[in-house]
Amino acid sequence: MEAVTENLDLYWSGFLRSLSLIGWSLLGSLALGTVIAGFRVSPIASLRAFGTGWVTIFRNCPLTIVLFFMAFGLPEIGINTSFYVFGITGLVLYTSAFVCEAIRSGINSVDTGQAEAARAIGLTFTQTMSQVVLPQAFRSAVPPLGSVQIAMFKNSAVVGAFGIGGDLYSVGRNLTSAQGLAFIPVLTGVAIGYLIITLSAGALLAVIERKVAIAR
Repeated sequence: MEAVTENLDLYWSGFLRSLSLIGWSLLGSLALGTVIAGFRVSPIASLRAFGTGWVTIFRNCPLTIVLFFMAFGLPEIGINTSFYVFGITGLVLYTSAFVCEAIRSGINSVDTGQAEAARAIGLTFTQTMSQVVLPQAFRSAVPPLGSVQIAMFKNSAVVGAFGIGGDLYSVGRNLTSAQGLAFIPVLTGVAIGYLIITLSAGALLAVIERKVAIAR
């Protein structure tokens, strides 16, 4: 394990870079997925069709294809930015479809009488969703949302393969290819980094689930 202990500074910087990637992707996918879930249950047919199409496309398209399109397709039409931004954007788009379905399942678990009562007192659809339905839906959606986000954390390693630079995957690749260190010890260090992230997220999710269970 000398390959790990002697390069702890690189692993630490890669760990922080991966956390940054995961943090932005988490916020973006939750926000976008919530909006798409609203489209999926909207009374407007065009919005429902858009939401259904979005979920159908991104749930059935491999993440690598989405990332290839972001990294190499968009520059072909004049959209240029860093691979870091492309990676986050691709991960947000891909994960938002799964977030949408998790939230939609939570919305469907809310009694229809809640929405009917909100409409009866004059609330619009947007107000009903934001003030009445979604707060209850998020409670029911915590377990599936947690699973989706933990999967996204692991998918961030795939994003690292597209050259965003500085993340845990890139650290492992540089140590093995550029410095010629043994593959297994280096990979073990990378795996430990991702395990710390996912296990911590799982523990936090368990706490949130207990809080939600008490509140309900």
